[in-house]
Amino acid sequence: MYTFSNRLKIGSFILMAVGLLCLGVGFVSAPSTVEEAKAIVASHDDGHGDPHAADQTHGVADDHGAAATHDEGHDASHDEHLLHQLQNRPWSALYVAAFFFMMIALGALAFYAIQRAAQAGWSPLLFRVMEGITAYLVPGGIIVFVILVLSVLHMNHLFVWMDSDVVAHDKLLQGKAGFLDPTFFLVRAAIFLGGWILYREYSRKFSLAQDEASDNSNFVKNFRISAAFLVFYLITESMMSWDWIMSVDPHWFSTLFGWYLFASMIVSAITVIAMVTIYLKSKGYLEDVNDSHIHDLAKYMFGFSIFWTYLWFSQFMLIWYANIPEEVTYFVTRIEDYNLPFFGMVAMNFVFPVLLLMNSDYKRINWFVIMTGIVILAGHYMDIFNMIMPATVGDQWYIGIPEIGGILFFAGLFIFWVFRALTTAPLQPKRNPFIEESRHFHY
Repeated sequence: MYTFSNRLKIGSFILMAVGLLCLGVGFVSAPSTVEEAKAIVASHDDGHGDPHAADQTHGVADDHGAAATHDEGHDASHDEHLLHQLQNRPWSALYVAAFFFMMIALGALAFYAIQRAAQAGWSPLLFRVMEGITAYLVPGGIIVFVILVLSVLHMNHLFVWMDSDVVAHDKLLQGKAGFLDPTFFLVRAAIFLGGWILYREYSRKFSLAQDEASDNSNFVKNFRISAAFLVFYLITESMMSWDWIMSVDPHWFSTLFGWYLFASMIVSAITVIAMVTIYLKSKGYLEDVNDSHIHDLAKYMFGFSIFWTYLWFSQFMLIWYANIPEEVTYFVTRIEDYNLPFFGMVAMNFVFPVLLLMNSDYKRINWFVIMTGIVILAGHYMDIFNMIMPATVGDQWYIGIPEIGGILFFAGLFIFWVFRALTTAPLQPKRNPFIEESRHFHY
C-alpha cells in the first residue's frame, strides 16, 4: 500500500497556498473602471503611450464635429472592450489552468478505458496509477463547472455569446443561439461531467472488486462498460471542445478541433502517467514495473506528439492556404499578438519530443523521460493558453502573477488529490486475468 509522504503533502499545500495568493492578487489588481484599465495599459506601454490615444487626440482636435463624435464613440467602445479584456485576465488564467489539469485526468480516463476495452496485456500493472490520476476528475471537473456557471451568471466576460446585448447586434451569433444557449450549455456540461465521473467510479469499483472475487465477472463488467464509455467519450469530448474552448471565439470554428484537443489531452495524460509511475518506482513501489513499461509509455508520448503535430499542421495549413477571412483571422491574431507562445508551443510539443524520444534507448532512461515530460506538459499548457487567451484578453496578455498562480494552485491540488487516491488501494491488482502477462512484459 502506498503511503502519502508528509513532504509531498506539505509541498502540495504550499503550492496551493501560494497559488491562491497569486490568484487573489490577480483578481484584486484587475481594473474596475475604464480609467484604471487605461492607466494599466499606459504603464505596460513603458512610456510609449496608448496607440489609440493619438486617435482620441485627433478626434478632439478635429474641426469637424461629426468626425469628432465618431472618434469619441469609437474610443468609448474600445475603452470598454479594453476594460473587459483586463478584467478577463485573472479569470482566463484560472480557467486555462483549471481546464488543463482537468484535461489530464480526463485523458488518463480515456487511455485507461482503451486499455480495458482492448484487454491489453502490458498495462494492468499501471491501472492503479491511472485510477489515481482519474480521481482528480471529480474536484477538477466540479471547479471547471463552477467557472462555467459563474460565466453564465455574468461574473466574467469569457464567453461573449452569453451577453444578450452582443447577440442582439450579431446575426452570426443569432444563428447559433439555439445551441449556444446558457441553460442548454450548462445542461450539456452536467451531462458530460456526470457521464465521465460515473464511468470512473464504476470502473474503479469493479477493479477493486476483482481483487477479492473468485471469478472474472467484475473484469468482464469493466470491459463492457469501458467499451460503452469510449463511444460516449468520443461524442462528448468533441462537444465539450466546442462548448468550453471553441465557443470563446464563437465566430470561428474548425471541424478538426475535437480531435486536436483530444491529441493534446491524451499526450498530456500519458506523460503524467509515466511521470507518476517513475516517481512511485523510485520510492520502492511498483516493483514489478520494468523498463519495458516505461519504454511503452514513452513510445505513446512520442507517437501522440506526432499525432498532435499532424492535426495542428492539418488545421493550420488548410485554413492559412485557403485564406478565407472569417477562418484565417484566428491564426492571424495568434501570429501577430502571440508569436512567441504560438510557435514556441509547436517547438515544445513537436521538435523537443521528436528529438529527445526518437532514440529507443532514451525511452528507457527514467530521468530523460521525466525531462521530456516536463517540456511536453509546459507545451500543452501553452497550447490551451493559445486557445483561450486571444479571444478573452486579446493582446493584453503576459505570463504574470495570475497565470503562475493558476498553475501553482491546480498543480498542488492535482498532486494532493492524485497521491491521496493512490493510498486507498494496493498499487498492484491481484486477480486481473492479464496481471502475469503484465508482470513478465519484456521485449
